[in-house]
Amino acid sequence: MNTLFDKIWDSHVVNRIEDGPVQLYIDRLYCHEVTSPQAFDGLRERGIKCLRPEKIFCMPDHNTPTHDQDKPIEDPVGRKQVDALTRNTAEFGLTHFPMMDRRNGIIHVVGPERGLSLPGMTIVCGDSHTSTHGAVGAVAFGIGTSEVEMVMASQCILQQKPKSMRISIEGKLGKGVTAKDVALYIMKMITTSGGTGYFIEYAGQVIRDMSMEGRMTLCNLSIEMGARGGFIAPDETTFNYLKGREYAPKGEEWDRAVEYWKTLRSGDDAVFDREITYRGEDIEPMITYGTNPGMGMAITGSIPEGCPQKALDYMGFEEGQKLLGHKVDYVFLGACTNGRIEDFRAFASIARGRHKAENVTAWLVPGSWMVKQQIEDEGLDKVLAEAGFEIRQPGCSACLAMNDDKIPAGKYSVSTSNRNFEGRQGPGSRTMLASPLTAAAAAVTGVVTDPRTLMD
Repeated sequence: MNTLFDKIWDSHVVNRIEDGPVQLYIDRLYCHEVTSPQAFDGLRERGIKCLRPEKIFCMPDHNTPTHDQDKPIEDPVGRKQVDALTRNTAEFGLTHFPMMDRRNGIIHVVGPERGLSLPGMTIVCGDSHTSTHGAVGAVAFGIGTSEVEMVMASQCILQQKPKSMRISIEGKLGKGVTAKDVALYIMKMITTSGGTGYFIEYAGQVIRDMSMEGRMTLCNLSIEMGARGGFIAPDETTFNYLKGREYAPKGEEWDRAVEYWKTLRSGDDAVFDREITYRGEDIEPMITYGTNPGMGMAITGSIPEGCPQKALDYMGFEEGQKLLGHKVDYVFLGACTNGRIEDFRAFASIARGRHKAENVTAWLVPGSWMVKQQIEDEGLDKVLAEAGFEIRQPGCSACLAMNDDKIPAGKYSVSTSNRNFEGRQGPGSRTMLASPLTAAAAAVTGVVTDPRTLMD
């Protein structure tokens, strides 16, 4: 029997090119301000419109500041890109969630929370972390700007079909271990190239027990394993999450949709090109020590031998060194990886009754205005304010150095984002990727700390 990936992919094939790619129909295109301007220019030069504008949703997120969003953007490049998106969406008749709109936020946070991303869909965006939407049981992947134009013009894309991989995590996770730790553990085991050429289906008891937001974190990081994308078969957790959301089906249409979604699973006899199984009990809270997300270790561990010297030199670390107790300068909670309400709940659970360390600058950035509202509705903003933290406005923020939130050269950041490449958070910045619990532990102690030591 076919895998779930086969079912979704094959049902969207429009044409097959002999010895070449397939023409794949796309259900949803997301656009942000960075990778869309040239696509719009291409349509304009050819004198054509978007074939199915109702399938396209746009919003700025990368360049948006996380403060004073009601004022003009100070950075001229960022302002130009955001303004261009506003003009382009108006000209081409596309749905646009601008800054300060209650529906705005990081595109990979807004898609699922608004019910725009649904099981069985094919979803693309000019952004590598489009794999996030695989958490709802969709085939979602990033594309280039020329491909964005292709989808706008034809609602289709030319793609080679990836191979299939299933990664199963069985058993149970221990205290203080989150979806972020699961992803960092997988990358440590298979490396950042282990998923190259594959689309990953995540399965097993740990995945079934995982919340939707945890699943989004895991699928988000699929691209960091080298995979084309990652996804999880929809189940009751998925349906409960999506029901009642703004763009999700309603009434009888919802009932019909759920009946179909229940068929979206790999058969018991499905054959994958590669299968891997891990145990949840083997996973501890993780932290990275190098300059790619696969260079991670248990937070209580030591930097292993054989690491690229260039990476260690950049980070200022040595083989055999423990990171526990290492001074931290910045803490970032947010990004399309960990900018959802559950991430803020986790951070607040550590911060409650404690106070931010004096040596730490902390940026707590919700992934959307909806998340910001949830934080306030649950009183987490007050808990965090009492602990010395401030909630900023939504945006990609310090995930990447494309806005005001940059880590200074030589400073150490514990970040809940997805990449720790050289200069990713700012020229010369040194990034240690970790979960919201680990980030919170660092924020209140001022040093790398095992979050389990601060948990009740």
